[in-house]
Amino acid sequence: MAAAPVWSVDPRTGKQREQVAVEATAEEVDAAVRAAHAARGSLADRAVRAAFLRSAAAGLDAARDRLVEAADAETALGPVRLTGELARTTYQLRAFAKLVDEGAFLDVIIDHPDATATPPVPDLRRIKVPLGVVAVYSASNFPFAFSVAGGDTASALAAGNPVVVKAHPDHPALSELVADTLRRAAAEHGIPAGVVGLVHGFAAGIELIKHPLVAAAGFTGSVRGGRALFDAAAARPVPIPFHGELGSLNPVVVTEAAAAERAEAIGAGLAGSMTLGVGQFCVKPGLVLAPSGAAGDQLVKSLTDAVSDTEAGVLLDHRMRDNFIAGVAERAELDGVDSPVTPGAGGEHTVSAGFLTVPAAKLAEAGAYDLLLEECFGPVTVVVRYEDDAEVGAVLSRLPGNLTATVQLSTEEAAGAGRGAEILAELTPLAGRVLVNGWPTGVAVAPAQHHGGPYPATTSTSTSVGGTAIERWLRPVVYQNTPEALLPPELRDANPLGLPRRFNGVLER
Repeated sequence: MAAAPVWSVDPRTGKQREQVAVEATAEEVDAAVRAAHAARGSLADRAVRAAFLRSAAAGLDAARDRLVEAADAETALGPVRLTGELARTTYQLRAFAKLVDEGAFLDVIIDHPDATATPPVPDLRRIKVPLGVVAVYSASNFPFAFSVAGGDTASALAAGNPVVVKAHPDHPALSELVADTLRRAAAEHGIPAGVVGLVHGFAAGIELIKHPLVAAAGFTGSVRGGRALFDAAAARPVPIPFHGELGSLNPVVVTEAAAAERAEAIGAGLAGSMTLGVGQFCVKPGLVLAPSGAAGDQLVKSLTDAVSDTEAGVLLDHRMRDNFIAGVAERAELDGVDSPVTPGAGGEHTVSAGFLTVPAAKLAEAGAYDLLLEECFGPVTVVVRYEDDAEVGAVLSRLPGNLTATVQLSTEEAAGAGRGAEILAELTPLAGRVLVNGWPTGVAVAPAQHHGGPYPATTSTSTSVGGTAIERWLRPVVYQNTPEALLPPELRDANPLGLPRRFNGVLER
């Protein structure tokens, strides 16, 4: 049977634009994985792979106009947003190159023998080494930053692992262009093209996670799809690490004092955050606890005015559009749920932003209202009106894990008065990033960043953004009583590579 064609589709019309490739067969997935496996040695030299990452960034920058045009044709995210996302992606590649140069991620620890210890300590030298071929599953909503050249790929390559990427069906043509750019950058440094593999198709994604030479996987997508791959990774004869980002409500708590102090600003800020990118950000605030009473009413009015002025937008594909329309309709039908601005279909191919309100008491116990505690992908949020602190605690106690959690505090609360610290303590177990007086949309690429959280936000405790993302693709190895001549340079006493390390208990930089 012939392989199914892979088409580039215009989300503005739903029409096919061009055939890009064909869905990969099991044999083609096997070939891609084996080519990646064979390319492992070419990444062994840290200087080479740092140079490769910088060349990849330079190649993407040089092809910016062509890449942004292709991305916009397939995603309708707009040139401004996509140009910024591409710049974020190339910055991330360069940041990982710098990390590779520094070498601290190797976590070198050397302990000389100590016969006086109990028990005696032999000569021990610890370092982290690459896992092997990493499978990367591209996201729909970030065609650059969480796709072929995104954080999973960049961090895996930085750690010394080749990758095989499963392209997202919403931007297959862009995926091919980016993969070609990375391979040309690899060739500049004598690295085989197989170091970055690319496959298309749902079945290819299943074959990839099952392949015996795949050593780990990174995923960004839905709870349903991510959980299926997570379970498949665990069910293999040799289970592998699966670092998946699945779904997040990103709750926000607005205190009564904050609402009284700046209700209009909070409402306008919430509107901007929840509609950014047509609500297609993984950190979109999807559940907002706001007080009942006059201050909360003013916040809702401000949110109503701002959301009403938001133009209808195009979602990434018609399947997402259908799911959004059905999802908000199902939620709006619940007794006690109101729609100050009704979200739903905006036009034949667009959706309109909106929000729902519900009394906090409805969410206090399990039942039909649990639907409101599930992510709805698109420009909608749920405003939960609470009567007192006890209702806030009751709702927070029922939330699943999240990428972010936010609290809006008054000036006095932010200075230490009131319940600010108490609310932060309630939010911290729920999320990987806790914000005060801000909005979660916008994930800075920085060494201290953490983009992850308790399940179902992610399937591990690691991050997919920031320098520590590299740790996902490494494992520690200790050499015991190994002669100096047989040790890798990184573990020799003289430290010929000048690495930061812990030497006989002393941190050397």
